Amino acid sequence: YAVIHRNSCPSVKASLGAATHFFQPIRSPLTSVSLVTFGVTLLKLFPSCTFKPKTQKRHAAHFTFHPDPVPTKYGSTMKMNLFQSVTSALDNTLSSDPTAVIFGEDVAFGGVFRCTVGLRDKYGKDRVFNTPLCEQGIVGFGIGAAVGGATAIAEIQFADYIFPAFDQIVNEAAKYRYRSGNLYDCGNLTIRAPWGCVGHGSLYHSQSPEAFFAHCPGIKVVVPRGPIQAKGLLLSCIADRNPCIFFEPKILYRAAVEQVPTEPYLIPLSQAEVLQEGSDLTVVAWGTQVHVMREVAAMAQEKLGVSCEVIDLQTILPWDIETVCKSVVKTGRLLISHEAPVTGGFAAEISSTVQEECFLNLEAPITRVCGYDTPFPHIFEPFYIPDKWKCFDAVKRMINY
Repeated sequence: YAVIHRNSCPSVKASLGAATHFFQPIRSPLTSVSLVTFGVTLLKLFPSCTFKPKTQKRHAAHFTFHPDPVPTKYGSTMKMNLFQSVTSALDNTLSSDPTAVIFGEDVAFGGVFRCTVGLRDKYGKDRVFNTPLCEQGIVGFGIGAAVGGATAIAEIQFADYIFPAFDQIVNEAAKYRYRSGNLYDCGNLTIRAPWGCVGHGSLYHSQSPEAFFAHCPGIKVVVPRGPIQAKGLLLSCIADRNPCIFFEPKILYRAAVEQVPTEPYLIPLSQAEVLQEGSDLTVVAWGTQVHVMREVAAMAQEKLGVSCEVIDLQTILPWDIETVCKSVVKTGRLLISHEAPVTGGFAAEISSTVQEECFLNLEAPITRVCGYDTPFPHIFEPFYIPDKWKCFDAVKRMINY
């Protein structure tokens, strides 16, 4: 060890280059020095105080969750986080529908995120059961079960691993009704999958693949922003007569807590929700990014005096064109944000449609703030995600255009 005398180095500053955004520089006086070599020479610094530097942990909690008001029209409520609201929806379905079955990797013991915990014990191993690690087989089995009359609820353990099932979803589930002339369908199929960044997921546990399926007529794609929406939208997917993919923002599983009705209720699909009315700029997002945009709207009002209308799209396919276009006609500006890479992302489809429908009403170019066109990084996740600062900068550019 090499230990440095106070006189030889009165202070040390830990400069981490780009990472100084996340780690504050450390200044600390040093006390003594000695040098002992065991094959290699290492540097060790002894501070003369008990100062502990404050650090910001690297994670994807780049937002503040904004809970919705307690719903009053659905009866009694209970405090639930998002995964518990999913469990409640599945419990309601198994209780009311004797044909309902839930299956996937590890779902029998509760799943990796505990969304099915307790359901096997309550309803039996014939209705809640594990499958082999084979996403193509999980969805293929679900299609067959749905065609046979069961309410099939399949779980893909992570949305990143839905791609082996792509052929089954796009070429089988989505087309079954059409290839049979509406004699048969697998509309009773719902596919659940944890989705989006979580802070440490890296390449294979962070992706947002909704745009891949938005190009597939015959299915519906839904992403909730919180526990209340998760339960109501999931029950609507299960009840819908089309195959549905239900992406669950996994960073919200425990971070998002609301008072959720205990009884079943439905939230309409393909209907966006205006969370905040505004007059100067429309912002559109879904899932976790909704909460980022709500913060951006508050910042814009406070720092710029700009009134933002915040819209949660909720359903990606088929999406609510009318609500978005009506808002853009009023505000003249549109900002769209999602975690997925910008090129070919669903923001491009929204942008194109709004440009076609509202061109003469636009006061500034439609703007997208999305992930970069790279595989999802591990160490650099905080730089990759479209955080509130990137979105706020976009608001300023649009207002000043």
